[in-house]
Amino acid sequence: MGLREQLQDAIKEAMRARAAERLSGLRLISGAIKDREIALRAEAGAEVTEADMLAILGKMVKQRQESVRMFTEGGRLDLAEKERNEIKVIEEFLPRQLAGDEVEAAIAAAVAEVGATSVKDMGRVMAVLKGKYTGQMDFGAVGAQIKARLG
Repeated sequence: MGLREQLQDAIKEAMRARAAERLSGLRLISGAIKDREIALRAEAGAEVTEADMLAILGKMVKQRQESVRMFTEGGRLDLAEKERNEIKVIEEFLPRQLAGDEVEAAIAAAVAEVGATSVKDMGRVMAVLKGKYTGQMDFGAVGAQIKARLG
């Protein structure tokens, strides 16, 4: 079952269970995906792929993590908790995050695959990793690890 079908099933289930908070988070995900579909239709008529959806979900998690940090600093713990709950709902649809050693192995394999020898090759290494591991690793942190490795 694809991500889109999982999302629709989860929305129906949340509606039946009258889980308003969960339903709200699921509708946010659905809305973000639909926004991306509309943008793509306007550009070239392309479809939103599973990789696009995973990228959208990853971006949504990062946005909410930043919101949690800001709400916590501002003393709005109620809003921070709401954002944490949304993160939990979004993460249900993301693949399992790779552990540190798995990320290192993936980076080493990508570097070997493209034959990277310097930081100039970083873009090609990132492209390989994004193609294989979208939604499974934090590419911001991975970028620093690739720079350290290629150095």
